[in-house]
Amino acid sequence: MPLAKTTHGTLHYEVVDQAAPWQRQREAILFHHGIGGSAGIWAGWWPALIDGYRLVTFDMRGCGRSDIPAADFAWSLDLLVEDLFAVADAAGLKQFHLVGESIGGTVALAAALARPERIATLTVSNGAHLGASIQRVETWRRQLDAGGVKAWSDAFLPDRFHDDALSPERLAWFASQQEAWPRDSILNALRVLVGTDLSGRLRDIRCPTLLLHPDGSPFIPVPVMAELHRLLPNAELNVIGHARHGLPYSHAKQCASLLRTFLDSRIAG
Repeated sequence: MPLAKTTHGTLHYEVVDQAAPWQRQREAILFHHGIGGSAGIWAGWWPALIDGYRLVTFDMRGCGRSDIPAADFAWSLDLLVEDLFAVADAAGLKQFHLVGESIGGTVALAAALARPERIATLTVSNGAHLGASIQRVETWRRQLDAGGVKAWSDAFLPDRFHDDALSPERLAWFASQQEAWPRDSILNALRVLVGTDLSGRLRDIRCPTLLLHPDGSPFIPVPVMAELHRLLPNAELNVIGHARHGLPYSHAKQCASLLRTFLDSRIAG
């Protein structure tokens, strides 16, 4: 089982390398999921990408097969950025395309600011440069205290998906991943976002950037994503209709197709 070592435990990662042998070597794509997700949420992206790119996924700190910190562990955005680069180093990625969703999108923006020479392109899906409010932390804490992680997950699912977005099997799988998150990891990861504001530094992100956003996220309104697009010097924005905060899972095929076109056009150029 591949593990990336960090100063605070290990992170489980996976590499899928089935690129066609006649393809010239391209930078790999590293994916960072959000709170309630897991490395497996990206599987629906593979058909559009797997013939041309090496793909790297990992369970972020606090969930799945990665390190589960104690309740009083000091989480921070800088720590999550270092986790991302620890995975990249363990997978042998000197420069790579970076894709992040939800908190993973915020981490991806921060990573592009921290080590711009490592990031070939950046993709942010249903994520933002502005963090969560303390009110959302309190709402989630009340849900977790009242009914446990399953009650929190059940309340969260309608914010992620329209009723007709997924088959029962796909919805049940996603719910199982979300319900497996420890309570403290949920709240501590969310606290990382409280007060985060990268607005003043976004013009320093020079790499080509793809923004994918749902038209109906209850957490990140479209105008916030439009502002991110305005502040980034080299970005394109795609707003996807009839989608909520689970965009990269519910609309995996469409998102992956947009990413493939975005990457191939830059390589060709």
